[in-house]
Amino acid sequence: MTTRTLRIAMNGITGRMGYRQHLLRSILPIRDAGGLDLPDGTRLAVEPVLVGRNEERIRRIAEQHDVKEWSTDLDAVLADPSIDVYFDSQVTSQRVAALTKAIDAGKHIYTEKPTAERLDEAIDLAKRGAASGLTIGVVHDKLYLPGLVKLRRLVDEGFFGRILSLRGEFGYWVFEGEIQSAQRPSWNYRAEDGGGITTDMFCHWNYVLEGIVGRVRTVSAQTATHIPTRWDERGEAYPATADDAAYGTFQLTTPDGDDVVAQINSSWAVRVHRDELVEFQVDGTHGSAVAGLFGCVAQQRAHTPRPVWNPDLPTTERFREQWLDVPDNAEVTNGFRVQWEEFLRDVAAGRPHRYDLLSAARGVQLAELGLASSAQGRRLDVPEIVL
Repeated sequence: MTTRTLRIAMNGITGRMGYRQHLLRSILPIRDAGGLDLPDGTRLAVEPVLVGRNEERIRRIAEQHDVKEWSTDLDAVLADPSIDVYFDSQVTSQRVAALTKAIDAGKHIYTEKPTAERLDEAIDLAKRGAASGLTIGVVHDKLYLPGLVKLRRLVDEGFFGRILSLRGEFGYWVFEGEIQSAQRPSWNYRAEDGGGITTDMFCHWNYVLEGIVGRVRTVSAQTATHIPTRWDERGEAYPATADDAAYGTFQLTTPDGDDVVAQINSSWAVRVHRDELVEFQVDGTHGSAVAGLFGCVAQQRAHTPRPVWNPDLPTTERFREQWLDVPDNAEVTNGFRVQWEEFLRDVAAGRPHRYDLLSAARGVQLAELGLASSAQGRRLDVPEIVL
């Protein structure tokens, strides 16, 4: 069997997502499995090359996971003709410059999001990528997770009939850091460092809404900084200048031209009373479904109960028991790895990846408009981006 090897420069893998999801649970398992089988009978192997600014941490990770090559010199790595793919999981403020260099160096691109801090930068990056002829992919991990895969399958099968609405709840309590350590880095709560839940999550909600229901046409948002003071990694108090909650209402248009109302609450100052940290409920004329990242339950029109509001009597119906589990009907694999495999096959075939820098720009656009909507106190249209 003929084997082709793709050398992947992975920048930013000392961070939580870059290390856990992209290196540890995606590229290393693909490497250790011997690669991927391609339709033409060849084998596509991968060889990671680690890149980062902290020499000690990069060296330690490389030694721990038997990665032969690592570097703190991004320019030298991008100048290496043997490098095929550049992956970026750095902080957002570093991403535009690095992606621009990688595209100019002729490397295929796979990147986390947001791709930029500002919409104009994201659009310029998308134009550069579109003109390059390279295979460029943006991580849309949630669409590859079992719960949303099932939800999308229900949409494709016509289970919902005409979709009416989508409701989303995301978040958990992130400790302030004074007594118990915070679960997220302190820069997330400083606007001057690119923090804020709107910037972080609206780019996700844009591709989730597009991937499940349809394009976002309007946005109305209210943001808040519920916790004004937090403590950083050194135990020092600092003012939280970025929003830690965002409450959004969106008008969508389905591919069939139907209007759908979506509401998504995002908060790092909420305690969880649901089955998963994020859940989406889709209601339609013929049925409804509730999906998390892993589970999905549904209720058909014929099985919908007939509740009666009576404040004088306690409710005896067990509403959760009236829903049925949607089966996997397929092997469940880590969503990050599944998209990596799809992207790598696209690189091998020389074709575009379905989630590109334009889709990422729409996410940046929605975040900008969400912040503007909150500041202006009004609903805003979401214009189509044309490259």
